[in-house]
Amino acid sequence: MNYTEIKKKLKKTQDKERYEHTKGVMYTAGCLAMAHGYDVDKAMLAGLLHDCAKCIPNEDKLTLCREHHILVTPIEAENPFLLHAKLGALLAEIEYDISDPEILHAIKVHTTGEPDMNTLDKIIYIADYIEPCRNKAPNLEKVRELAFRDLNVCMAQILRDTLIYLKSGKGTIDSTTQLTYEFYKQYEEDNI
Repeated sequence: MNYTEIKKKLKKTQDKERYEHTKGVMYTAGCLAMAHGYDVDKAMLAGLLHDCAKCIPNEDKLTLCREHHILVTPIEAENPFLLHAKLGALLAEIEYDISDPEILHAIKVHTTGEPDMNTLDKIIYIADYIEPCRNKAPNLEKVRELAFRDLNVCMAQILRDTLIYLKSGKGTIDSTTQLTYEFYKQYEEDNI
């Protein structure tokens, strides 16, 4: 499938707001790839497909995970919306003919992250957080500047801010997100 075919299919499966976000992540991923010497087409494709499972109803996410033997953690069972990343990697492969393991992995980890992510993983994780439609995250201006300067420092800032937000009672903390922060906090800048 080419970009045009994928966009047409996504436009049918995503609501308008999600589709605009998806395009924002795609273009932001392309910009970050250029800034960090990574393959632009690969980054844009991963960005385009990162939320391909987001608009599937939560009960259907759980059912599809069971059918395809995707491990569901207790936190994910309580918060099935978190499964869109794992399920998205599967759908990218079977519905959109993506076979590149780096693209599939970037989609799989774009929500919780994981320790020691590769460049594409970080690009998609960060692009999802900073794309132009996003406007509510704390320190967003600083995070956007860091994204084009140092991916590891940017990851540390995003993860720190995310955990502070979740610990304030606004969400459940997935243990993988905590582990990811424990890895990336070594890159925190003193002035953050």
